[in-house]
Amino acid sequence: MQTYRADLHIHTLLSPCGSLEMSPRNIVAAAVARGLDIIGITDHNSTRHCQVIHTLAAENNIAVLCGAEVTSSEEVHCLAFMPDFERLQLFENYLQEHLQDFPNDPKAFGDQVQIDENEEIVYQEERLLIMAIDQNIDDIEQQVHALGGIFIPAHINRPAFGLISQLGFVPPDLNYDALELSRHVTTKDFVRAYPQLADKTFIRSSDAHYVEDIGRCYTDFYLNRPTFDEVKLAFQKADGRYVAQEK
Repeated sequence: MQTYRADLHIHTLLSPCGSLEMSPRNIVAAAVARGLDIIGITDHNSTRHCQVIHTLAAENNIAVLCGAEVTSSEEVHCLAFMPDFERLQLFENYLQEHLQDFPNDPKAFGDQVQIDENEEIVYQEERLLIMAIDQNIDDIEQQVHALGGIFIPAHINRPAFGLISQLGFVPPDLNYDALELSRHVTTKDFVRAYPQLADKTFIRSSDAHYVEDIGRCYTDFYLNRPTFDEVKLAFQKADGRYVAQEK
């Protein structure tokens, strides 16, 4: 086994808040340049760019966790990753079913376009992706795990859209695989403030919306190989696999 560097929270230009420079090719090129082994594609409430980035990344020996950053009805952001394309499509169907019918205004919020490997536009999302879906955090967690996915509450230390800011605490009965911290706090400092969470598994990610931020913050995983199944085993601390916490 060996250490793999992962940034599991990256947006593309499909997210209205994502830079138009966040094309699949530019994301992969930046991941290569920053020495990442695994990236997570997590557009707001959509998985549409995952497959093309998965293909381009494979050509550069980079593994991709395919998923989305889902906004719950409590306005908590959650990372969700699926084990294969079939279940990724089922999850996309779930997101489409529960996304609110609120139209996007590109001038106010930004464009929401899907492009192919040649950077040609193939789809434009008309509904605003940064809206909360009509499912609460428990509903989302149960759907993710029913599909065999990975569920991670996102940037829980942030003053908005995190578990603590929205709910006031981390629910002790919430079934998550890990908790994500933003690049603005270390795990050590966060645990000092919340000692009741000291035994939990944490990741830190860039939440990149701009190319220059990709890999700015990352997590090291000790794995057999850089795959979805191995990452899931690391969250379970199974058979010698683990998530390395920064010192």
